[in-house]
Amino acid sequence: MNKHINRRRFSASMALTAVATAALLTGCGKVPDTIKIGVAQPLSGPLGALGQDLLNGVKLAVDELNKSGYTVDGKRVTLEIVSVDDKADAATGKAVAQQLVDAGVVAVVGHLNSGVSIDTAPIYAAKDIPQIAISTNPKFTQLGFPTTFRMVANDTLQARAIGSFAATQLGANRYAALDDGTPYGKGLADGAAAQLKAEKKEVVMRKSFDDKTVAFDELAGELKAANVEVIVSTLNDFQALALLESLKKVDHTKVSLLGGDTIKTTDMTKGAGIVQGLYATSPVLEAKEFTTGKPFLEKYIAAFKKPPAYGGHYSYDSTYVLSAAIQKAKSADPKDITKALHSINGYAPVIGTMTWDDKGEQRYGAVGVYELRSGNWELRMRSDRW
Repeated sequence: MNKHINRRRFSASMALTAVATAALLTGCGKVPDTIKIGVAQPLSGPLGALGQDLLNGVKLAVDELNKSGYTVDGKRVTLEIVSVDDKADAATGKAVAQQLVDAGVVAVVGHLNSGVSIDTAPIYAAKDIPQIAISTNPKFTQLGFPTTFRMVANDTLQARAIGSFAATQLGANRYAALDDGTPYGKGLADGAAAQLKAEKKEVVMRKSFDDKTVAFDELAGELKAANVEVIVSTLNDFQALALLESLKKVDHTKVSLLGGDTIKTTDMTKGAGIVQGLYATSPVLEAKEFTTGKPFLEKYIAAFKKPPAYGGHYSYDSTYVLSAAIQKAKSADPKDITKALHSINGYAPVIGTMTWDDKGEQRYGAVGVYELRSGNWELRMRSDRW
């Protein structure tokens, strides 16, 4: 026996089903089962330990979020990391940035080096992908892209910290300013030299090198001849160590060296005792300086069997704030996430909060000055004003 089909009711039912199906597909498209987060850092070469530390911070946060049952707009979502090695090189950085874009990441935690962050920013911006970098060169957030976000204070504040501390705390009159030729190093050294001059101090030598130079015997002789008392340097740690050895050769060790955050490393402790004083400034404050730093350090060491090398707590916090922005946006669309990041006052488990101005600068970034004592970098002072 054949049943008669009411065509009018059947057509209406089909139409309703189509609408419902479209709505479901739209919802699934907006919030997929897996959301990919890109991490672009130097994972090999001289800065490999720092880049790996930043990757570890993201890994720790993602593992915790996934285990906690992370949801977006009521839907259970898995966060997935797509990591690439930029080799601290701008050309490589651009190539791997495109790889992340092609992989469908919704945001990128990267890069460490300012030159790499600056050159890759247009690639991410073209696809509205937010880029959260620990790079400190002011140019990064001055490019005019809404997608650039900085984890820490920039070099404008750090340069003032270097110049101000060197001028007021080290009791000298004759200064030298050296840089490694990178956008980070050159910009920071220029700013420090300008601050020293504003403090009525004499910068008797201003020199640039590349970021691989380790032959400094000639420079050491020139520093001695110029009777330089304080060396302001943005060289890398292995370069600064080579310079200290050269200063020892020419018996010009009654000097202080004040560097940027590229010398605030465990390797730099090899230089202890060679010169009168070793100091470093850094917008990357140590996890132990925060009241909630101890639990983070315990979790980090348990997971990776070693303490953080640099700024893993900042990438950890950035990932948590990013995850909150995705929830606020109720979307995995990079443009929606970028908008949410600009408006969020994000809870950061270690440093307390991360919030950005319209250019992507940290509102509460500070710079610390550290002194190498008894094999450890000890905080002398820190400020968000300088």
